[in-house]
Amino acid sequence: MRWACIFLPQLALDCLLRRLPDPAAPLALVHGPVQKRTVFAINASARDLGMRPGMTLAAMHALGLPCRTVEYDPREVERLREFLAAWAYRYSSQVSVELSHAIVLEIAHSQRLFGPWADLEKRLRDELHTLGIRHRIVAAPNPHAARVLANVHDGIAIDAGVLRHALGQLPIERAGMPGELVEAFQRMGLRKLRQVLALPRDGINRRFPSSLAAHLDRLCGHDVTPLQWYRPPDQFEARIEFEYDVESSTALLFPLRRLTADLATFLLSRDGGAQQFTIRLEHERTGPTDIEVGLLAPERDAALLFELARGRVENASVPAPVRGMTLLTRLLPPFVPAARDLFEARSRQGIPWIQLRERLRARLGDEAVHGLGWHADHRPEIVRSGSKSQPPAFAKSLPRPGWLLPQPQPLQDSFVRLIAGPERVESGWWDGQGIRRDYYIVETSRGQRAWAFCDAQCDLPAPPLPGRLMLHGWFA
Repeated sequence: MRWACIFLPQLALDCLLRRLPDPAAPLALVHGPVQKRTVFAINASARDLGMRPGMTLAAMHALGLPCRTVEYDPREVERLREFLAAWAYRYSSQVSVELSHAIVLEIAHSQRLFGPWADLEKRLRDELHTLGIRHRIVAAPNPHAARVLANVHDGIAIDAGVLRHALGQLPIERAGMPGELVEAFQRMGLRKLRQVLALPRDGINRRFPSSLAAHLDRLCGHDVTPLQWYRPPDQFEARIEFEYDVESSTALLFPLRRLTADLATFLLSRDGGAQQFTIRLEHERTGPTDIEVGLLAPERDAALLFELARGRVENASVPAPVRGMTLLTRLLPPFVPAARDLFEARSRQGIPWIQLRERLRARLGDEAVHGLGWHADHRPEIVRSGSKSQPPAFAKSLPRPGWLLPQPQPLQDSFVRLIAGPERVESGWWDGQGIRRDYYIVETSRGQRAWAFCDAQCDLPAPPLPGRLMLHGWFA
């Protein structure tokens, strides 16, 4: 078994930077009591101005540093780590967030699907960069060793044969031990983990807490106690809070894009889709505004989800300035990709039909575009929209035209060629609108294929009489 550790060194800062249109501007996270606010984390621009973690907010103001400050919220950080665990669940069914500041996942079985570790590592890094998450990745025979090695290294893969040697090179202050134990070892003149591993085990058990021996056993792989595995939730919910009132829908597009991208990532990890989700706009003095986004079929493409959400937000009536935005969905139906031809020819300027269909619904409204469904009536004139029932087995083989005329009309063609038929349709005797017809598929003198019928005159179907055919639809 082999494990990968994704170490997240600045997750608290990334939680905020990934939501800002300009992440390069000087920014500092602050925490602590109101009387003595201190800097928790800073970005590169703030560091260039001379700011350092631990600096008091009063000192920053005294120096006149032009830096934006935001309150540190550990709950937001934990929610982001849970989201990243759901993303990692796409690559492994054994994912854990039990180790601090990291996500660990079992990759031995994942390599059978995603290829060798070098390919899988590159894929993980590319997606983390897209998500705006800084990271270090290390692979090792057990998750605990991978976690402590990520404190110092990035991009290394350790096998069992060299694990003890790689662990021995770690400084003891970076080996995941409590501060009091690190201080005790340093007073003894020990600087590297290999010196601690070389100590007699009896002496370690007598002089130090039992947790030290257990920690060393976990690092070396002698203790195989399993971690607590992560299980993705059955719903998605993400929220962005604004520091000021947003009155323009244009200013909502950047956070909306981030939320829909996170939703698409979550759906991809669950191998599911979203057919309905809610965009909740929060206001300071009034209740929230809920904007419902519905799709005709489950989707998980980030660009499509953003385009649909954007159309609904731009057309929504918002009663007050917005202070926060939440995207949530509780229904995650299975996603079935659309079947396409291997050598599909489509113009570069064209867009897929599914995307066009949903874009029209977002622009024109839900009632302007709808689908057709099967129902228990053979009369073609009776059409019901929005039905999700599945067709019966015999109906799947019945040819039906893509263009059905509103009303049948005489087929104005002196010469037609019979292709298929007749198909007897006899129904509706119970409601006074009964029909008794024989349908045919015919080819006109211009090469068009039509769906036409003539009234049935006898119990047995007969060839159509010239000039008696009624046109009811066209085949593509």
